[in-house]
Amino acid sequence: MSMPGDLSALLSRSGVVHWQRDRPTAELLAAARDAGRRADALDLQGVADKAGFMARCAEALKLPDWFGRNWDALYDCLTDPDVLPAESARLLVISDWQGYAAAAPGEWRTALNVLGDAAAYWEKTDTPLLVLLAEPDVTAPGHPTPGTSG
Repeated sequence: MSMPGDLSALLSRSGVVHWQRDRPTAELLAAARDAGRRADALDLQGVADKAGFMARCAEALKLPDWFGRNWDALYDCLTDPDVLPAESARLLVISDWQGYAAAAPGEWRTALNVLGDAAAYWEKTDTPLLVLLAEPDVTAPGHPTPGTSG
């Protein structure tokens, strides 16, 4: 599976970006991995608080036992090359984040700040961190077509 040029260009930088899904997340992750990128998925479906967010991060990113499940510890893990090694760019796709953002908007802002700070840390290196906030897939079955009801 080849990586589209637009994705290759996107992966060459660090940051937190909204991603309007144009393909299934699994396909995007596979293409990034095939291109030598570290690619992880963080599904936040059902997460409503910091404890749930930290638990999902620990599981999805396979964080070490010393991960303290707080914001500082998350930043430390995201900026530690022994925790998130990569030959080149790192990609983290966060899906179903909207429920957590609505349930705990202050925590979500803090999470975005931590992710953004971690991406900024890697920005001037050969192994940037790109965080994609996946928007709902408008092409998925059962999802209303824009401009229609139901």
